[in-house]
Amino acid sequence: MTIEEIRSTLEKALPGSTVEVMDLTGGGDHFQVLVVSPAFEGKGLVDQHQMVYGVLREALGSERIHALALKTYTPDQWQRLGSQ
Repeated sequence: MTIEEIRSTLEKALPGSTVEVMDLTGGGDHFQVLVVSPAFEGKGLVDQHQMVYGVLREALGSERIHALALKTYTPDQWQRLGSQ
């Protein structure tokens, strides 16, 4: 799965989200994903991560993505991080 495919899949599944994807090794199977989404409001970190994993389940199950590091934030959390 390409960076663009991951980004567009997540943006489609989580409308209004900001998604950044990095290929950590250059091999196209180890990624870090940052998602800032209003869909995460009121949800804990584990629930947020499960939402992202659920969207990418097929790619993870087929091992097109071997490793996935997640950073997830609500818009308010992300704004607070930026002001520190």
